[in-house]
Amino acid sequence: MSIENEKIYIDDWKAYPMREPFIAKVVVDICTGGGDDLNRATTILEQLTGQTPVQSKARQTVRDFGIRRNEPIAVRVTLRNKIAEDFLKRTMKAKDDVLLLKNWDDDGNFAFGIAEHINIPNVKYDPQLGVQGMNITVCVERPGYRVKRRRRRKAKVPYRHRLTPEESMVFVKTKFGIEILEKERERTYLF
Repeated sequence: MSIENEKIYIDDWKAYPMREPFIAKVVVDICTGGGDDLNRATTILEQLTGQTPVQSKARQTVRDFGIRRNEPIAVRVTLRNKIAEDFLKRTMKAKDDVLLLKNWDDDGNFAFGIAEHINIPNVKYDPQLGVQGMNITVCVERPGYRVKRRRRRKAKVPYRHRLTPEESMVFVKTKFGIEILEKERERTYLF
């Protein structure tokens, strides 16, 4: 993606404010498979986000993993507005402000994972809770997308108003100051 394209998108957003993207929601998900780990994951999500998580149930029985249908196996929280942006800034620090191209989908949304929740700044390790990984999914939209979700008088969002992955990347780059790479950097380990 060239700098010229970024400038075109930014100028377009200034000229037409209804085309400027925003963070619609951030969904934080921890899947543990049930049991005591689920209770610990619930506590971790409450501490990180300040909201009460919702449990997700298994859709089918998987005997190899000891999971039964309708058994709670995961917890998730949906964040919106300023809280979502603040949480996203903190979690980007855990990823060293670097995301990959493959994290984006065709609608401009992106998702990434964090291997250990203690990598997030200002989070201390608690031996009773242990360490949990989490998935973070970010929904990026333009104003006016509500027309396709509302209950009465639903309508389609025209193609010209849909968000492209490139526009979403430019928005996230300018808003959060992250770097987007094609593939992961090689890490050097000092032993």
